[in-house]
Amino acid sequence: MVTPVAVVGATGRLGALVASVVEELPDFELVARLSSKDGAHEAPPSVFAGAELVVDVTVPALSPAIVENALAGGANVLVGTSGWSQDRLAKLRAGLEARPDQGVLVVPNFSIGSVLGTHLATIAAPWFPAVEIVETHHAGKVDSPSGTAVRTAELIADARREVGPVDAPHVDQRARGQQVASVPIHSLRLPGVKAVQDVLLSGPGETLTIRHDTNDDVAYVAGIRAALSSVVSQRGLTVGLGSVLGIG
Repeated sequence: MVTPVAVVGATGRLGALVASVVEELPDFELVARLSSKDGAHEAPPSVFAGAELVVDVTVPALSPAIVENALAGGANVLVGTSGWSQDRLAKLRAGLEARPDQGVLVVPNFSIGSVLGTHLATIAAPWFPAVEIVETHHAGKVDSPSGTAVRTAELIADARREVGPVDAPHVDQRARGQQVASVPIHSLRLPGVKAVQDVLLSGPGETLTIRHDTNDDVAYVAGIRAALSSVVSQRGLTVGLGSVLGIG
């Protein structure tokens, strides 16, 4: 059985990659390539051309409305857009309770290496009193901190439930970054960089740095394939590629 797919944001870098992956998979058919300007956030569900799976890789401001429209049309949704805070996810989870036959998979990062790096950070987090994140992306990335950094911070905080929040002195100063779940995040936007995340864990006499570099978009392909295969049968809300891959 072939699943018809609509990609919203297909004119962007990640969206174009997702569309190309869909086209090469025999179990999927790309039925609509939409840009963020094609009205998927406000148009009736027919804009998705009957897709049973809608992939949203647009911008944070439009993403919730696109997801809602796709669900209203009866589709499952794969979200690769940043900006899905805990509040947004909670609203989406509650909304899906009225749609027991549908599902949404939210993936902050399609790189398997990134997922593993975050998982390693959660293993180490309870053993170090101080944890900070530095994420560096290309100058064209419009949101900060990155969705990957936010997700990493939230998972670190969850891993530290028994030991408490991280030590983060002087966070009242703007140069100390933005705190997410008590973890300071520092965002850099630089030309010549694709995506880098450093998680720095520190304790008396030692520092552990867990670093992941994305050097080429091909790093996302395996994760996109896994996410597409999984989301077709998803029910309810699933967050993170790690849940699909059995990591963490």
